Amino acid sequence: MAFAVITNANTFLITLLLLSLSSIPLSSSTIQQDFVMCLVDNSDASFPMDSSFFTHDLNASSFKQALETSAQNLRYLMPSKPKPEFIFEPLYETHVQAAVVCAKKLRLHLRLRSGGHDYEGLSYVSEMETAFVIVDLSKLRQISVDLESNTAWVHAGASIGEVYYRIQEKSKVHGFPAGLCTSLGIGGHIIGGAYGSMMRKFGLGADNVLDARIVDAKGKILNRAAMGEDVFWAIRGGGGGSFGVILAWKIKLVPVPEIVTVFTVTKTLEQDGTRILYKWQQVADKLDENLFIRAIIQPANKTPKSKDRTISVSYQGQFLGDANRLLQVMQRSFPQLGLRKKDCLETSWIKSVMYIAGFPSTAPPKALLAGKSLFKNYFKAKSDYVEETIPIEGLEGLWKKLLEEDSPLTIWNPYGGMMAKIPETETPFPHRNGTLFKIQWLTLWQDGKASEVKHMKWMRDMYSYMEQYVSKSPRSAYVNYRDLDLGMNGRGSDAREWGNKYFKGNFERLVKIKAKFDPQNFFRHEQSIPTKI
Repeated sequence: MAFAVITNANTFLITLLLLSLSSIPLSSSTIQQDFVMCLVDNSDASFPMDSSFFTHDLNASSFKQALETSAQNLRYLMPSKPKPEFIFEPLYETHVQAAVVCAKKLRLHLRLRSGGHDYEGLSYVSEMETAFVIVDLSKLRQISVDLESNTAWVHAGASIGEVYYRIQEKSKVHGFPAGLCTSLGIGGHIIGGAYGSMMRKFGLGADNVLDARIVDAKGKILNRAAMGEDVFWAIRGGGGGSFGVILAWKIKLVPVPEIVTVFTVTKTLEQDGTRILYKWQQVADKLDENLFIRAIIQPANKTPKSKDRTISVSYQGQFLGDANRLLQVMQRSFPQLGLRKKDCLETSWIKSVMYIAGFPSTAPPKALLAGKSLFKNYFKAKSDYVEETIPIEGLEGLWKKLLEEDSPLTIWNPYGGMMAKIPETETPFPHRNGTLFKIQWLTLWQDGKASEVKHMKWMRDMYSYMEQYVSKSPRSAYVNYRDLDLGMNGRGSDAREWGNKYFKGNFERLVKIKAKFDPQNFFRHEQSIPTKI
C-alpha cells in the first residue's frame, strides 16, 4: 500500500506519542510503537492520534472511557478480566485495512467491535489470547439512503437507531426490519441475523442485505462479487469475528404504512396470566403477519405497597396498520388478551420503533442519534427456541424458578409469517419453519463478583429445568446471544457442541467456507467458526 499522507500536525502528534511510549515498560511500549509505525506505513489517510489511539499507559481515563463506553455487560469490565494492549478507532476504511495488516505482521490478536452489545464480551475481552487489541468501528458510521433504488449503504459503526432515523429523514413510508434495541451496532447485529418487530412480515435484517464490504485476512476490501457467494452467505447470520471485518452493508428498504399501532397490556398471575400466556403460545406465530406481539415476563410486587411477588407478563405489540384493523385481528385471533381501543397508540413507524425501545413518548426521533445504550448491568443471558406449546404445569414450574431469583427477566418473541417461509439453509440462521417463538433468558445484579456465583447457578438451574420444554437435537440457541456455557474453542470441547446449537445443519458449511477463506484462522475468538471439526 502507499505510504500515509500525513499532515505536519499529525506527524508531530505521532512523534509525541512515540516519545511518550518510550517511557513505558519495554514489552508494552514496543508493541504499541511498532503498531503505530506500521499503521503509518500502511494507510493512505492520516489519523489524529489523540482521538484514534487509546492506551492505558498514556491516558488511563481516555482508555477506560473508550473501553467501557459501549460495553453492556459489566461482568467483562471487572479488574480481573484481561484488558487490551490498546484500542484503535479507525476513521477511514484504509485504517481498518492497515490494522489487519499490522496485527498480522506483529502477531497481535484482534477483537472487533461495532456496538459493544456482545453478551459474553467477545468484542472487547479475550480470555484465549494474552496480547490482544480492539479495533473499534464506532467512528465508521456513514449512512447513505437511496429511495430511488429502495436501498441504503450503512457503515458498521452506526447504531440501528441511526439507520432508522436516516431512513425516516428521507421517507415516512420506508423502514428496515432489524433490532428492537436501537443502540445495537449494525455491523455485529446483521452478521448474527438481526431479528426485530417486522420479522414476521419481512424476515430478518440479514434476509434483506444485498451487498457488503469486508476486509479479509490479507487486508483487502471485498464486495459481494469479490468475496463470492459462499462468503456472502456466511456473513449473513454466521456470527461476528470469523470471516473478516464488516465495513458496511447494503440493505434493502421495506415499505411501512403511515400509521402504525403499538400497545402494551400487562397481566399478572392473579389476572389469569398463566392461561393467557398459554393461549399466546398457540396463536402468536399464526397471527396476521403485520402483527408482532412479544411477551416480557418478570416478577413484580402484587401491590405497590406489598413485598409479596407475583409474575407479570407484558404483551407488547406493533401492528403495521391502524387501531381499528388491529382490534379486528385481535378479536378474531387473540380475544383472551382483552385489548381495547384505549390501549392502542396510533403513531408513525419511527415512533413505534422508539416506543418498543423504551424511549419516553415525548422524545423526538433525533434521540435515536445518541447511539449509546443506557443498559449497563452485571448479567448472564441464554436463549432457547420453542417448537411445541409449553404446558400449564411447565409454566407454573417456571414461575417458581423466576420467583427464586432477585431480578430475572425473560422475553418471548414470536416467529411464523415470513420467518416460516424462508428455508433454513437460505442463510446460516436456521431457526425458521417449525419455531413458535424464541426465548431470551436474563438475570441481572448490581454487586459484581460478590453474588455472581449465586446468580450464575440460578441461571444454569433454570436452563436445566426448561430443557424438557424447548427444542431438542439440538437444543437451539441464537448466536447473537452468545453463551460460553455451550462450549469454547481451545478448551478441549468439540465445536459442534455449540456450533450445531447456533446453526444446526449449516454449521458444517460454515466450517468449510472458513477453512477456504481464512485458512490461518486469523479472525478468531472463543466461539468463532473453526477451520476444521
